[in-house]
Amino acid sequence: MTARQQSAPPRTAILGTSARRLDFDDDEFARRRSGRAELPDPEPLLRNLTHCVIEVLAGARDLEQLARWVTDDVYRNLGKRVVLAARARRVKGVVAQRPAFTVGRIVMGEPADGIVEAVVMVHQRARSRAVAIRLEGLDERWRASVISVL
Repeated sequence: MTARQQSAPPRTAILGTSARRLDFDDDEFARRRSGRAELPDPEPLLRNLTHCVIEVLAGARDLEQLARWVTDDVYRNLGKRVVLAARARRVKGVVAQRPAFTVGRIVMGEPADGIVEAVVMVHQRARSRAVAIRLEGLDERWRASVISVL
Protein backbone atom coordinates (compact mmCIF):
# COMPACT_ATOMS: atom_id res chain seq x y z
CA MET A 1 0.00 0.00 0.00
CA THR A 2 1.25 3.45 -0.81
CA ALA A 3 1.29 6.45 1.47
CA ARG A 4 -1.41 8.11 -0.57
CA GLN A 5 -3.84 5.26 -0.05
CA GLN A 6 -3.19 5.21 3.70
CA SER A 7 -3.82 8.91 4.15
CA ALA A 8 -7.14 8.90 2.30
CA PRO A 9 -10.09 9.27 4.66
CA PRO A 10 -12.28 6.21 4.92
CA ARG A 11 -15.52 6.33 2.96
CA THR A 12 -18.65 5.92 4.95
CA ALA A 13 -22.08 5.14 3.69
CA ILE A 14 -24.81 7.49 4.78
CA LEU A 15 -27.94 5.63 5.64
CA GLY A 16 -31.37 7.06 6.14
CA THR A 17 -34.19 8.62 4.16
CA SER A 18 -32.26 11.71 3.09
CA ALA A 19 -29.54 9.64 1.43
CA ARG A 20 -31.81 7.58 -0.82
CA ARG A 21 -31.38 8.13 -4.48
CA LEU A 22 -34.61 8.84 -6.20
CA ASP A 23 -34.84 7.46 -9.69
CA PHE A 24 -37.57 9.08 -11.70
CA ASP A 25 -38.15 8.52 -15.34
CA ASP A 26 -38.22 11.71 -17.33
CA ASP A 27 -41.40 10.35 -18.86
CA GLU A 28 -43.24 10.78 -15.57
CA PHE A 29 -42.81 14.55 -15.71
CA ALA A 30 -42.99 15.07 -19.46
CA ARG A 31 -46.05 16.54 -21.10
CA ARG A 32 -48.49 13.91 -22.25
CA ARG A 33 -50.26 14.13 -25.59
CA SER A 34 -54.02 14.28 -25.41
CA GLY A 35 -56.48 13.02 -28.00
CA ARG A 36 -59.27 15.14 -29.43
CA ALA A 37 -61.86 13.41 -27.26
CA GLU A 38 -60.06 14.61 -24.10
CA LEU A 39 -59.85 18.24 -25.24
CA PRO A 40 -62.36 21.10 -25.25
CA ASP A 41 -63.58 22.90 -28.35
CA PRO A 42 -60.57 24.83 -29.76
CA GLU A 43 -62.53 27.71 -31.34
CA PRO A 44 -62.91 29.89 -28.21
CA LEU A 45 -59.20 29.51 -27.47
CA LEU A 46 -58.31 30.41 -31.06
CA ARG A 47 -60.41 33.58 -30.84
CA ASN A 48 -59.04 34.62 -27.45
CA LEU A 49 -55.44 33.75 -28.29
CA THR A 50 -55.60 35.71 -31.54
CA HIS A 51 -57.09 38.69 -29.72
CA CYS A 52 -54.34 38.55 -27.09
CA VAL A 53 -51.50 38.13 -29.60
CA ILE A 54 -52.61 41.20 -31.58
CA GLU A 55 -52.80 43.24 -28.36
CA VAL A 56 -49.38 41.99 -27.21
CA LEU A 57 -47.77 43.01 -30.50
CA ALA A 58 -49.47 46.42 -30.26
CA GLY A 59 -48.01 46.93 -26.78
CA ALA A 60 -51.41 47.00 -25.06
CA ARG A 61 -50.99 43.70 -23.19
CA ASP A 62 -48.09 41.98 -21.41
CA LEU A 63 -46.60 38.91 -23.07
CA GLU A 64 -46.58 37.09 -19.73
CA GLN A 65 -50.36 36.80 -19.94
CA LEU A 66 -49.97 34.33 -22.81
CA ALA A 67 -47.42 32.07 -21.12
CA ARG A 68 -49.90 29.42 -20.03
CA TRP A 69 -51.33 28.99 -23.53
CA VAL A 70 -48.13 28.78 -25.57
CA THR A 71 -45.02 26.62 -25.70
CA ASP A 72 -41.60 27.98 -24.75
CA ASP A 73 -40.56 28.41 -28.39
CA VAL A 74 -43.65 30.44 -29.22
CA TYR A 75 -43.11 32.57 -26.11
CA ARG A 76 -39.51 33.34 -27.12
CA ASN A 77 -40.47 34.16 -30.71
CA LEU A 78 -43.28 36.44 -29.59
CA GLY A 79 -40.87 38.08 -27.15
CA LYS A 80 -38.55 38.97 -30.04
CA ARG A 81 -41.44 40.41 -32.05
CA VAL A 82 -42.62 42.45 -29.06
CA VAL A 83 -39.17 44.01 -28.71
CA LEU A 84 -39.02 44.82 -32.42
CA ALA A 85 -42.52 46.33 -32.38
CA ALA A 86 -41.66 48.43 -29.31
CA ARG A 87 -38.51 49.75 -31.03
CA ALA A 88 -40.47 50.61 -34.15
CA ARG A 89 -43.07 52.52 -32.08
CA ARG A 90 -40.32 54.35 -30.19
CA VAL A 91 -38.57 55.40 -33.43
CA LYS A 92 -41.84 56.67 -34.89
CA GLY A 93 -42.82 58.36 -31.63
CA VAL A 94 -46.07 56.41 -31.43
CA VAL A 95 -47.57 55.60 -28.05
CA ALA A 96 -48.73 52.02 -27.49
CA GLN A 97 -52.50 51.79 -27.46
CA ARG A 98 -55.15 49.12 -27.66
CA PRO A 99 -55.84 48.43 -31.35
CA ALA A 100 -59.37 48.47 -32.75
CA PHE A 101 -60.05 45.20 -34.59
CA THR A 102 -62.48 42.34 -34.93
CA VAL A 103 -61.70 38.66 -35.06
CA GLY A 104 -63.26 37.27 -38.20
CA ARG A 105 -63.53 33.89 -39.83
CA ILE A 106 -61.66 30.87 -38.48
CA VAL A 107 -60.63 28.05 -40.80
CA MET A 108 -59.60 24.91 -38.91
CA GLY A 109 -58.10 21.61 -39.93
CA GLU A 110 -57.07 18.58 -37.90
CA PRO A 111 -54.05 16.88 -39.49
CA ALA A 112 -53.80 14.38 -36.62
CA ASP A 113 -55.61 13.42 -33.45
CA GLY A 114 -55.07 16.11 -30.83
CA ILE A 115 -53.65 18.67 -33.27
CA VAL A 116 -55.52 21.64 -34.76
CA GLU A 117 -54.12 23.98 -37.38
CA ALA A 118 -56.09 27.16 -37.94
CA VAL A 119 -56.04 30.48 -39.72
CA VAL A 120 -57.84 33.30 -37.95
CA MET A 121 -58.69 36.46 -39.87
CA VAL A 122 -58.27 39.78 -38.05
CA HIS A 123 -59.92 42.85 -39.54
CA GLN A 124 -58.65 46.32 -38.72
CA ARG A 125 -59.79 49.59 -40.21
CA ALA A 126 -56.85 49.94 -42.59
CA ARG A 127 -56.14 46.29 -43.35
CA SER A 128 -56.88 42.65 -42.64
CA ARG A 129 -54.36 40.17 -41.31
CA ALA A 130 -54.19 36.43 -40.93
CA VAL A 131 -52.94 34.68 -37.81
CA ALA A 132 -51.84 31.06 -38.29
CA ILE A 133 -51.98 28.96 -35.12
CA ARG A 134 -51.15 25.32 -34.44
CA LEU A 135 -52.67 23.91 -31.26
CA GLU A 136 -51.50 20.67 -29.72
CA GLY A 137 -53.30 18.77 -27.02
CA LEU A 138 -50.95 18.45 -24.04
CA ASP A 139 -52.00 17.34 -20.57
CA GLU A 140 -55.68 17.50 -21.56
CA ARG A 141 -55.56 21.14 -22.65
CA TRP A 142 -54.63 23.06 -25.77
CA ARG A 143 -51.25 24.76 -26.13
CA ALA A 144 -50.14 26.79 -29.12
CA SER A 145 -46.95 25.36 -30.61
CA VAL A 146 -46.82 27.78 -33.56
CA ILE A 147 -48.19 31.31 -33.98
CA SER A 148 -47.51 33.41 -37.06
CA VAL A 149 -49.02 36.81 -37.62
CA LEU A 150 -49.05 37.55 -41.33
